[in-house]
Amino acid sequence: MKEAMILLTPFIGTTLGAAMVFFMKGEMNQKVRKMLLGFAAGVMIAASVWSLLIPALELSEGLGRLSWLPAVIGFLLGIGFLLALDTLIPHLHQSSQKPEGIPSKLSKTSMLILAVTLHNLPEGMAVGVSFAGAMMGNSGITLMGAFALALGIAIQNFPEGAIISMPLQSEGISKKRAFLYGAGSGIVEPIGAVITILLAEQVIPLLPYFLAFAAGAMIYVVIEELIPEAQGGEHSNIGTVGAAVGFAVMMVLDVALG
Repeated sequence: MKEAMILLTPFIGTTLGAAMVFFMKGEMNQKVRKMLLGFAAGVMIAASVWSLLIPALELSEGLGRLSWLPAVIGFLLGIGFLLALDTLIPHLHQSSQKPEGIPSKLSKTSMLILAVTLHNLPEGMAVGVSFAGAMMGNSGITLMGAFALALGIAIQNFPEGAIISMPLQSEGISKKRAFLYGAGSGIVEPIGAVITILLAEQVIPLLPYFLAFAAGAMIYVVIEELIPEAQGGEHSNIGTVGAAVGFAVMMVLDVALG
């Protein structure tokens, strides 16, 4: 039961955030949106370092001078994996009018949802691989550490859920459908977590690579999507402040609970 809650925590955060469409009217204030995007970026950067890359390096200490190799290889593979998905899957970012990925006849709403789903995938992978490490017992990753990562992602998923559902409503979609689309975009997180756990458990020596892979995938999302959107439009430092707060929150969670 406790293990299932850890895997579902990020999805719960997305769902609760998407539910804000029932309580908030109109479009989200741009400064608030930038702050929340910056916050999400800060959380993901801190999670990539403390919850994924540092444990990957610690697990590879037996390699001596080459202890950095699994982390570097996994990190670059994670970047490459998200780059490939970003190139192939048709999707549309909220701040853009031009779709990315292979040409398709999908609706604007469908491509907006795919963009968020693509964003959520590495988060699910990160929780899954951290959980797998905790279950192995000798990885240096604790169950509380895995929960800290899941909780941090859930916290940043809450505003993201609102960022998803509210613009969908402004596109003429009913509040109920906007909520379902927003919540549904997060279902890939527990699915990605379970798949990652199954893969990591089959090839235990590759755990450092899996940890770094998830970190690379998350950093790709931060650089490709979150930071540009947090800094877009009229200049403002609010996104940077949000990133600093998000980084600090995730760092404290990982140190305090991990």
